[in-house]
Amino acid sequence: MNDIAGLATRRAALVMLDAVLRRSDALDMVEARACRHLALPEDKAMARAIAAETLRHLVDCDALIDARTRNRLADDAKVRTVLRMMLAQALVLKTPAHAVLATGLPLLDGGPRRLAHGVFGAIMRAGDALPAIPTLPDAVASRWHAHWGETMVQAARAGLVRNPPVDITLRGGLKHSPSPNLPEGTALMPDHVRLSESGSVVDMPGYDTGAWWVQNLSAALAVRLLGRGDGRTAYDLCAAPGGKTMQLGASGWQVTAIDVSEKRNRRLQDNLARTRLTATIITDDLLRWAPDNRADAVLLDAPCSATGIFRRHPDVLHRIGPRDIADRADLQARLLERAAQWVRPGGMLLYAVCSLEPEEGEQQMAAFLEAHGDFATNPIRPDELPVGLHPDENGHLRILPQHLADQGGMDGFFIARLLRRP
Repeated sequence: MNDIAGLATRRAALVMLDAVLRRSDALDMVEARACRHLALPEDKAMARAIAAETLRHLVDCDALIDARTRNRLADDAKVRTVLRMMLAQALVLKTPAHAVLATGLPLLDGGPRRLAHGVFGAIMRAGDALPAIPTLPDAVASRWHAHWGETMVQAARAGLVRNPPVDITLRGGLKHSPSPNLPEGTALMPDHVRLSESGSVVDMPGYDTGAWWVQNLSAALAVRLLGRGDGRTAYDLCAAPGGKTMQLGASGWQVTAIDVSEKRNRRLQDNLARTRLTATIITDDLLRWAPDNRADAVLLDAPCSATGIFRRHPDVLHRIGPRDIADRADLQARLLERAAQWVRPGGMLLYAVCSLEPEEGEQQMAAFLEAHGDFATNPIRPDELPVGLHPDENGHLRILPQHLADQGGMDGFFIARLLRRP
């Protein structure tokens, strides 16, 4: 049975979905393990695509399944997950129905196999379809509606069906496209290109010479708000894989990059070598590590729920809940306490999270400023941002799914820039 073409790929996708939906594991964390038996890159990519599209359309796949079953299947029933995968392949990835059956049914035995065959066949014969715009899980939609309103919820739904654009940051001193030495695209800020076409980035002009690196524009804004370094010192906390470290180095900062993961720091070192930039790299836990000296700037891109990057990581829609958000917020508060000690008087502390949850952004910053009278907001100015983005009333930056929608949209982010009083 394992010799069926494409079956091993579907098994890998099922392992990923089971880890996300039953154990709340991050899709990125389980992908390598789930795909370890797949030799071909295209098979690994297909397994990831099946899992990701299933997660994007999970709510609507469930609605089709429930409409065709007499007794509701348990949420964690294997037959439900396999049916979700089969529908995502047939209705989103446009895999022929006979291929979906041939690679889906062998994942089940006995009665569940017959049930899956019957339900899938009934849906196909009826010509049922998924809605053009996916439905968010009720808990997520309710939470985001309460925080940001209906416009944001609808923009988030629309964002699930569009391939997120690929942004690159230029090393500096180069002009954006058109140029034979750079990929084609549109510049939304200096030293930025939003690529016109997708593809293998390692094969694009300028990659092998270190002229640029892939970095989402939302994430890249944080370092831009620190300005030129001119030889001053900066600590990049939670630094790997290194986009912000490279930005800091390219902007003239003397950078110390700290991350707890040795594996991710090796990737950071490789990126620095490719771009011919330098930084001191330290592998340590920020809750234990402490520097010998204070820095002119400390950048804390804090561990967070990552709900702002749901377009590329739809698993967060199904595994992140209030308890997870509260746990992340507690860790962020502890990291902020330590990071604040490492800023010299007159220096800057920049806090950023790729989260759409105010507990990790606005509320986190309000609590920090109330407890730290030696810090004040250094307001972000509109002229420091791409056209279409604006700081909030407190001088911080909140990026939502509807921002720059006509240019491909933005990942959800919160950024605050603080000044330590002299």
